Amino acid sequence: MEAPLLYALLGGLFTWGLTALGAASVFLAREPSRKLLDGMLGFAAGVMLAASVFSLLVPGMEMAEAQGVTPWVPAVVGFLAGGALLRLLDRLLPHLHLGFPMEAREGIPTPWRRTTLLILAITLHNFPEGLAVGVAFGAASLDPTGAATLGGAIALALGIGLQNLPEGLAVAWPLRRAGVGAGLAWFYGQLSAIVEPIGAVLGALLVQEMLALLPYLMALAAGAMVFVIVEEVIPESQREGNGDVSTFGVMMGFALMMALDVALG
Repeated sequence: MEAPLLYALLGGLFTWGLTALGAASVFLAREPSRKLLDGMLGFAAGVMLAASVFSLLVPGMEMAEAQGVTPWVPAVVGFLAGGALLRLLDRLLPHLHLGFPMEAREGIPTPWRRTTLLILAITLHNFPEGLAVGVAFGAASLDPTGAATLGGAIALALGIGLQNLPEGLAVAWPLRRAGVGAGLAWFYGQLSAIVEPIGAVLGALLVQEMLALLPYLMALAAGAMVFVIVEEVIPESQREGNGDVSTFGVMMGFALMMALDVALG
Protein backbone atom coordinates (compact mmCIF):
# COMPACT_ATOMS: atom_id res chain seq x y z
CA MET A 1 0.00 0.00 0.00
CA GLU A 2 1.32 3.43 -0.92
CA ALA A 3 2.33 5.73 1.93
CA PRO A 4 -0.57 8.25 1.63
CA LEU A 5 -3.14 5.45 1.65
CA LEU A 6 -1.42 3.71 4.57
CA TYR A 7 -1.27 6.92 6.61
CA ALA A 8 -4.92 7.65 5.81
CA LEU A 9 -5.96 4.11 6.83
CA LEU A 10 -4.02 4.34 10.10
CA GLY A 11 -5.52 7.75 10.81
CA GLY A 12 -9.02 6.45 10.15
CA LEU A 13 -8.43 3.38 12.33
CA PHE A 14 -7.21 5.66 15.12
CA THR A 15 -10.37 7.80 15.03
CA TRP A 16 -12.53 4.66 14.89
CA GLY A 17 -10.62 3.19 17.85
CA LEU A 18 -11.39 6.19 20.05
CA THR A 19 -15.06 5.92 19.12
CA ALA A 20 -14.94 2.30 20.24
CA LEU A 21 -13.27 3.40 23.48
CA GLY A 22 -16.00 5.95 24.14
CA ALA A 23 -18.68 3.36 23.44
CA ALA A 24 -16.99 1.00 25.94
CA SER A 25 -18.24 3.30 28.70
CA VAL A 26 -21.44 1.18 28.65
CA PHE A 27 -19.52 -1.40 30.66
CA LEU A 28 -19.27 1.07 33.55
CA ALA A 29 -21.71 0.87 36.44
CA ARG A 30 -23.20 4.33 35.93
CA GLU A 31 -24.12 6.42 32.92
CA PRO A 32 -22.28 9.75 32.72
CA SER A 33 -24.44 12.77 33.54
CA ARG A 34 -26.28 14.58 30.76
CA LYS A 35 -24.44 17.79 31.62
CA LEU A 36 -21.08 16.07 31.15
CA LEU A 37 -22.23 14.56 27.86
CA ASP A 38 -23.43 17.93 26.57
CA GLY A 39 -20.11 19.52 27.49
CA MET A 40 -18.26 16.74 25.67
CA LEU A 41 -20.49 17.12 22.60
CA GLY A 42 -19.77 20.85 22.64
CA PHE A 43 -16.07 20.03 22.85
CA ALA A 44 -16.45 17.74 19.83
CA ALA A 45 -18.13 20.53 17.87
CA GLY A 46 -15.33 22.96 18.74
CA VAL A 47 -12.66 20.49 17.62
CA MET A 48 -14.43 19.86 14.31
CA LEU A 49 -14.92 23.58 13.69
CA ALA A 50 -11.25 24.42 14.32
CA ALA A 51 -10.11 21.44 12.24
CA SER A 52 -12.27 22.64 9.36
CA VAL A 53 -10.64 26.08 9.45
CA PHE A 54 -7.00 25.46 10.38
CA SER A 55 -6.41 21.97 8.95
CA LEU A 56 -8.47 22.22 5.76
CA LEU A 57 -9.62 25.67 4.64
CA VAL A 58 -6.47 27.66 5.42
CA PRO A 59 -3.99 25.14 3.88
CA GLY A 60 -6.35 24.76 0.91
CA MET A 61 -6.30 28.51 0.27
CA GLU A 62 -2.52 28.59 0.59
CA MET A 63 -2.31 25.76 -1.96
CA ALA A 64 -4.63 27.55 -4.37
CA GLU A 65 -2.54 30.72 -4.12
CA ALA A 66 0.65 28.75 -4.83
CA GLN A 67 -1.08 27.27 -7.91
CA GLY A 68 -1.91 30.76 -9.17
CA VAL A 69 -5.62 30.45 -8.39
CA THR A 70 -7.62 33.12 -6.56
CA PRO A 71 -7.50 31.63 -3.01
CA TRP A 72 -11.11 32.20 -1.95
CA VAL A 73 -12.65 30.64 -5.08
CA PRO A 74 -11.90 26.94 -4.36
CA ALA A 75 -12.51 27.57 -0.65
CA VAL A 76 -16.01 28.95 -1.23
CA VAL A 77 -16.97 26.52 -4.01
CA GLY A 78 -15.67 23.44 -2.18
CA PHE A 79 -17.10 24.52 1.18
CA LEU A 80 -20.61 25.02 -0.22
CA ALA A 81 -20.35 21.79 -2.24
CA GLY A 82 -19.50 19.88 0.95
CA GLY A 83 -22.59 21.23 2.69
CA ALA A 84 -24.75 20.44 -0.36
CA LEU A 85 -23.40 16.88 -0.49
CA LEU A 86 -24.26 16.27 3.17
CA ARG A 87 -27.69 17.80 2.68
CA LEU A 88 -28.33 15.43 -0.22
CA LEU A 89 -27.24 12.42 1.83
CA ASP A 90 -29.37 13.72 4.71
CA ARG A 91 -32.42 13.75 2.44
CA LEU A 92 -31.79 10.31 0.94
CA LEU A 93 -30.27 8.10 3.68
CA PRO A 94 -32.84 6.77 6.18
CA HIS A 95 -31.77 7.81 9.70
CA LEU A 96 -33.01 9.00 13.09
CA HIS A 97 -31.19 11.48 15.30
CA LEU A 98 -30.57 10.60 18.95
CA GLY A 99 -33.36 11.46 21.37
CA PHE A 100 -36.07 11.84 18.72
CA PRO A 101 -39.19 9.67 18.26
CA MET A 102 -39.59 7.38 15.25
CA GLU A 103 -41.99 9.92 13.72
CA ALA A 104 -39.00 12.28 13.30
CA ARG A 105 -36.97 9.88 11.15
CA GLU A 106 -35.52 11.38 7.98
CA GLY A 107 -34.58 10.18 4.51
CA ILE A 108 -36.33 7.71 2.26
CA PRO A 109 -39.12 5.87 4.17
CA THR A 110 -38.12 2.35 5.23
CA PRO A 111 -39.37 -0.30 7.69
CA TRP A 112 -35.95 -0.41 9.39
CA ARG A 113 -35.76 -0.60 13.18
CA ARG A 114 -34.94 2.33 15.44
CA THR A 115 -31.47 0.97 16.29
CA THR A 116 -30.53 0.75 12.61
CA LEU A 117 -31.73 4.29 11.95
CA LEU A 118 -29.78 5.66 14.93
CA ILE A 119 -26.57 3.99 13.72
CA LEU A 120 -27.10 5.36 10.21
CA ALA A 121 -27.47 8.88 11.63
CA ILE A 122 -24.10 8.68 13.37
CA THR A 123 -22.55 7.01 10.32
CA LEU A 124 -23.70 9.95 8.20
CA HIS A 125 -22.07 12.20 10.78
CA ASN A 126 -18.77 10.28 10.81
CA PHE A 127 -18.17 9.93 7.09
CA PRO A 128 -17.03 13.57 6.58
CA GLU A 129 -14.55 13.14 9.42
CA GLY A 130 -12.96 10.11 7.78
CA LEU A 131 -12.93 11.91 4.44
CA ALA A 132 -11.19 14.91 6.03
CA VAL A 133 -8.49 12.71 7.56
CA GLY A 134 -7.82 11.01 4.23
CA VAL A 135 -7.68 14.29 2.32
CA ALA A 136 -5.31 15.77 4.92
CA PHE A 137 -2.86 12.84 4.77
CA GLY A 138 -3.08 12.69 0.99
CA ALA A 139 -2.41 16.42 0.75
CA ALA A 140 0.55 16.21 3.13
CA SER A 141 2.14 13.48 1.02
CA LEU A 142 1.44 14.86 -2.43
CA ASP A 143 1.07 18.65 -2.23
CA PRO A 144 4.09 20.21 -3.99
CA THR A 145 3.52 23.64 -2.40
CA GLY A 146 4.20 22.53 1.17
CA ALA A 147 1.04 24.19 2.49
CA ALA A 148 -0.25 20.87 3.86
CA THR A 149 2.05 19.09 6.31
CA LEU A 150 2.19 15.64 7.88
CA GLY A 151 2.11 17.25 11.31
CA GLY A 152 -1.09 19.07 10.39
CA ALA A 153 -2.67 15.82 9.20
CA ILE A 154 -1.65 14.09 12.44
CA ALA A 155 -3.12 16.98 14.43
CA LEU A 156 -6.38 16.62 12.50
CA ALA A 157 -6.55 12.86 13.14
CA LEU A 158 -5.74 13.39 16.82
CA GLY A 159 -8.37 16.10 17.20
CA ILE A 160 -11.08 14.09 15.45
CA GLY A 161 -10.12 11.05 17.52
CA LEU A 162 -10.51 13.03 20.75
CA GLN A 163 -13.92 14.32 19.76
CA ASN A 164 -15.00 10.78 18.81
CA LEU A 165 -14.80 9.70 22.45
CA PRO A 166 -18.04 11.47 23.43
CA GLU A 167 -19.66 10.41 20.16
CA GLY A 168 -19.16 6.74 20.98
CA LEU A 169 -20.64 7.39 24.40
CA ALA A 170 -23.58 9.31 22.91
CA VAL A 171 -24.47 6.39 20.63
CA ALA A 172 -24.00 3.50 23.06
CA TRP A 173 -25.75 4.81 26.17
CA PRO A 174 -29.16 5.56 24.59
CA LEU A 175 -29.15 2.00 23.26
CA ARG A 176 -28.25 0.73 26.74
CA ARG A 177 -31.12 2.72 28.25
CA ALA A 178 -33.47 1.23 25.65
CA GLY A 179 -32.70 -2.24 27.00
CA VAL A 180 -29.93 -3.32 24.64
CA GLY A 181 -27.23 -5.40 26.37
CA ALA A 182 -23.89 -3.74 27.15
CA GLY A 183 -21.95 -5.82 24.64
CA LEU A 184 -24.41 -5.16 21.83
CA ALA A 185 -24.62 -1.45 22.72
CA TRP A 186 -20.82 -1.23 22.50
CA PHE A 187 -20.84 -3.09 19.19
CA TYR A 188 -23.36 -0.69 17.68
CA GLY A 189 -21.52 2.31 19.15
CA GLN A 190 -18.20 1.41 17.55
CA LEU A 191 -19.89 0.26 14.34
CA SER A 192 -21.12 3.80 13.74
CA ALA A 193 -17.51 4.93 13.14
CA ILE A 194 -16.30 2.01 11.02
CA VAL A 195 -17.00 4.23 8.02
CA GLU A 196 -14.16 6.55 9.07
CA PRO A 197 -11.27 4.33 7.87
CA ILE A 198 -13.24 3.79 4.64
CA GLY A 199 -13.77 7.53 4.21
CA ALA A 200 -10.10 8.19 4.99
CA VAL A 201 -8.86 5.83 2.27
CA LEU A 202 -11.41 7.26 -0.17
CA GLY A 203 -10.22 10.79 0.62
CA ALA A 204 -6.58 9.85 0.01
CA LEU A 205 -7.51 8.15 -3.27
CA LEU A 206 -9.39 11.24 -4.44
CA VAL A 207 -6.36 13.39 -3.71
CA GLN A 208 -4.08 11.07 -5.68
CA GLU A 209 -6.38 11.01 -8.68
CA MET A 210 -7.27 14.72 -8.67
CA LEU A 211 -4.24 16.57 -7.31
CA ALA A 212 -5.14 19.75 -9.20
CA LEU A 213 -8.48 19.81 -7.35
CA LEU A 214 -6.87 19.45 -3.93
CA PRO A 215 -7.90 22.93 -2.63
CA TYR A 216 -11.50 22.13 -3.61
CA LEU A 217 -11.40 18.71 -1.92
CA MET A 218 -10.05 20.17 1.31
CA ALA A 219 -12.77 22.82 1.34
CA LEU A 220 -15.39 20.15 0.53
CA ALA A 221 -14.35 18.10 3.56
CA ALA A 222 -14.50 21.26 5.71
CA GLY A 223 -17.97 22.16 4.44
CA ALA A 224 -19.26 18.66 5.12
CA MET A 225 -17.97 18.79 8.70
CA VAL A 226 -19.41 22.25 9.38
CA PHE A 227 -22.79 21.05 8.07
CA VAL A 228 -22.74 18.23 10.62
CA ILE A 229 -21.67 20.59 13.42
CA VAL A 230 -24.50 23.05 12.84
CA GLU A 231 -27.19 20.58 11.83
CA GLU A 232 -26.59 17.95 14.50
CA VAL A 233 -23.84 18.26 17.10
CA ILE A 234 -24.51 21.72 18.56
CA PRO A 235 -28.33 21.35 18.63
CA GLU A 236 -27.97 17.95 20.34
CA SER A 237 -25.57 19.40 22.92
CA GLN A 238 -28.04 22.17 23.87
CA ARG A 239 -31.32 20.26 23.66
CA GLU A 240 -31.43 19.47 27.40
CA GLY A 241 -30.89 23.06 28.59
CA ASN A 242 -27.13 22.85 29.22
CA GLY A 243 -26.30 25.65 26.82
CA ASP A 244 -23.59 27.27 28.95
CA VAL A 245 -21.77 23.97 29.51
CA SER A 246 -22.01 23.11 25.84
CA THR A 247 -20.77 26.54 24.74
CA PHE A 248 -17.80 26.32 27.09
CA GLY A 249 -17.06 22.89 25.61
CA VAL A 250 -17.10 24.38 22.10
CA MET A 251 -14.62 27.06 23.17
CA MET A 252 -12.29 24.52 24.80
CA GLY A 253 -12.44 22.15 21.82
CA PHE A 254 -11.75 24.94 19.35
CA ALA A 255 -8.82 26.25 21.41
CA LEU A 256 -7.26 22.78 21.81
CA MET A 257 -7.54 21.92 18.11
CA MET A 258 -6.17 25.32 17.12
CA ALA A 259 -3.19 24.79 19.44
CA LEU A 260 -2.60 21.25 18.13
CA ASP A 261 -2.65 22.40 14.54
CA VAL A 262 -0.23 25.25 15.16
CA ALA A 263 2.09 23.11 17.31
CA LEU A 264 2.18 20.09 14.98
CA GLY A 265 1.51 21.76 11.63
